[in-house]
Amino acid sequence: MTQSSHPHNALDHPEVSAAIFHPRAQWTDPGAADELRPLIPVAPDVRIGAACHLTAAHAVNILFFHGNGEIVADYDDIAPIYNRAGLNFLVADYRGYGLSNGHPTVSAMLADCHAILDYFLDFLKARGYAGPMVVMGRSLGSASALELAATRNDVEGLIIESGFAFAAPLLRLLGVDVERFGFSETNGFGNIDKIGRCKRPTLIIHAEHDHIIPFSDGLALFQAASGKDKQLLKIDGADHNDIFFRGADRYMQAIRDLANRVSEVAQ
Repeated sequence: MTQSSHPHNALDHPEVSAAIFHPRAQWTDPGAADELRPLIPVAPDVRIGAACHLTAAHAVNILFFHGNGEIVADYDDIAPIYNRAGLNFLVADYRGYGLSNGHPTVSAMLADCHAILDYFLDFLKARGYAGPMVVMGRSLGSASALELAATRNDVEGLIIESGFAFAAPLLRLLGVDVERFGFSETNGFGNIDKIGRCKRPTLIIHAEHDHIIPFSDGLALFQAASGKDKQLLKIDGADHNDIFFRGADRYMQAIRDLANRVSEVAQ
C-alpha cells in the first residue's frame, strides 16, 4: 500500500481538524455489514463504512469520495444513476462519518484512501470484476481522489467535482487563522502539485457560482493537469450544493465519455 508523504502538521491540529471535518453518523439501523456494505479496516480498531453498487463485471469502476457533511447512505439514491450509465459505483466514508469509527484528520484521510482502494481492488478481483478503476472526489473528497491519482499506478482515470486547488482560502472561510497555525500551501493538501503528476484522463466538474469553492479553483486544477486528455465542465447557474441536480445530464454524459475513453485505453 502506498502512503502519502506530504506533511500535514498544521492541518492535523485539533482546532483545524474541527473546522475542516463535520462528521455525521448514520443513525438508521443498517443491519449487519455484508460484502456490499463492508466496514473496511484501515488501521488497528478503525473501520470505514462503504457501499458497493455493482452493475457489470466488465464495467468501469468509479471509486467515489464524497463531500463534507455527507455520508455513504446519502448516495443510495444516486448510485442507480451511475449503474444505469453502465458504471460500477463504489463509495466510502471517512473516519467518524456514517458507520465509520475513529476521528478524522487530514493525515488519516490521505492514508485511509490507499487502504480503501486496496480493499476495493481485491474485492473486485475476487469477484471477477475486471474493469478499470477511476477515482472521483467531490469537494473535500477531491483531496483523497487526487492523492490516489498522483501516487497509484492502478488508477486509470480521475474525476474532480467541486474540488479545491488551494487550501488557505477555504480554511479562512471555515474560520481558521492560517497564520497562527503556520499553514502554507507547501505543507497543505498539495492538490495542485498532485494533479500535475496525474497523466491519466481527467475530468473537472465545477459550478459556475460555487459559493464555497469558487470556479477559479476548478479552472486552476484544470490548467495544472498535465495529461493530454483533460476536460473542464462548468455547470452554468449552479452552486456548490445543487451542481448535480442542475446539470445532471451534462454531468453524467461527461462521466460516461471519460469512462469510455478509459476503457479504450485499457483494452
